[in-house]
Amino acid sequence: MHLLTTSNAKTLRGQGAGYLTMILHLAPARLSGYQVCPMATKGCAASCLNTSGRGRFARTQAARVRRTRLFFEDRATFMAQLVDDIRAGVRKARREGLEPVVRLNGTSDIRFETIPLELEGARYPNIMSAFPELTFYDYTKLPNRRDLPPNYRLTFSRSSQGPDQVREILRQGRNVAAVFRIGKRQELPQFWDGLPVIDGDRDDLRFLDPAGVVVGLRAKGQAIKDRSGFVLEPTGAP
Repeated sequence: MHLLTTSNAKTLRGQGAGYLTMILHLAPARLSGYQVCPMATKGCAASCLNTSGRGRFARTQAARVRRTRLFFEDRATFMAQLVDDIRAGVRKARREGLEPVVRLNGTSDIRFETIPLELEGARYPNIMSAFPELTFYDYTKLPNRRDLPPNYRLTFSRSSQGPDQVREILRQGRNVAAVFRIGKRQELPQFWDGLPVIDGDRDDLRFLDPAGVVVGLRAKGQAIKDRSGFVLEPTGAP
């Protein structure tokens, strides 16, 4: 069972910038019987991309459930396969003249930085430290993820936080992703409540973003109908 894919529709856009993203998709929330999104809200659940692209196929969903159960029920086997997949992805990237990068929480929010790894007789505090030459990145809703490995970049995903809370997150040195209710061909606002907004739909390479910005994403699927405060109007009002 392979854990990582390099054929995700959004991460493929990064290849034009010279990056090959290896991404892990688990079964989000409690779909597998195990909770992998502890801070999920109704709004983010509605906008989850779990069923977009190949995710709409039953076999893809079943594979994500199997991966998630393997993670919780046989962690050693899961981590060993993850190492093998990363190494295979690195070889693929080198063959294609691309820079390999890794996103472990494609449809989950797990603190991978806290999961130790035994590898060829050595013990590492996490998988990032086992591959210090690689860049890892993710989105997260968990506010207390600190003391991260230097090669792991996180972007905080806004749920219903107001501008003052977003400013505090930016002050801590983290960027914030926010979803706006605009069409896929419309331009995102340049500012949200005085905070600079960049277009996060152009690619998935969040580790390249400048510091201190709101990463704007367009509402997709059921998220367009959201009224929970998760999706923002371009003016900033929920």
